Amino acid sequence: MSHATTNAPATEAPPINLIYLVWSGLALATMIVVINLDNVWPLKFMHVMAGVLWTGIDLFMGFVLGPILRTAPFETRKAIITRLTPKTLFIMPTLSIITGTTGWFHAKQLGFLDMPWPQYGWVAGALAIITILSVQGMGYLLPTNLRVYLELRKPNPDGAKIGRLMSGFFYVVAFQGCMQIAIIVIMTKFATGL
Repeated sequence: MSHATTNAPATEAPPINLIYLVWSGLALATMIVVINLDNVWPLKFMHVMAGVLWTGIDLFMGFVLGPILRTAPFETRKAIITRLTPKTLFIMPTLSIITGTTGWFHAKQLGFLDMPWPQYGWVAGALAIITILSVQGMGYLLPTNLRVYLELRKPNPDGAKIGRLMSGFFYVVAFQGCMQIAIIVIMTKFATGL
């Protein structure tokens, strides 16, 4: 059977595939197992891999894809957003949860939570940034993406409504990218010693 018969037509936005929810659940369950192992290497590996993926996707979206989409024709933006959003709705929250949670437990394992000031300032900085990233991501970016996606799936999307929803979106994404660079600086400090 041809793949063309099983895929949505090019002009139709694909629906949100709930299989991604299963994959997110498996990733979160794996995180719980790794945390309960209380072994430094798997916890560090999971933290670093989730962080690299989350940071890489954020930086790509903020500094590469975002500026391209801002100047692209409406139909191009629609095609990209309606195909990208169903995947990012699940992967981004999952990566942020795994990165922050494993980071906390790994910091605890290594004794970073008990460090004196000013070394603890690096820990506080990491906690502040992860909190900002998570609150903005799950409280603003995720709902905005979902609302834009649902509007774009309509036969006649309301361009003015999408414009209002997206008015500050690209700035928040760019800010997220800057925060991701800041967390890289902090993580490098952790890796090279406080």
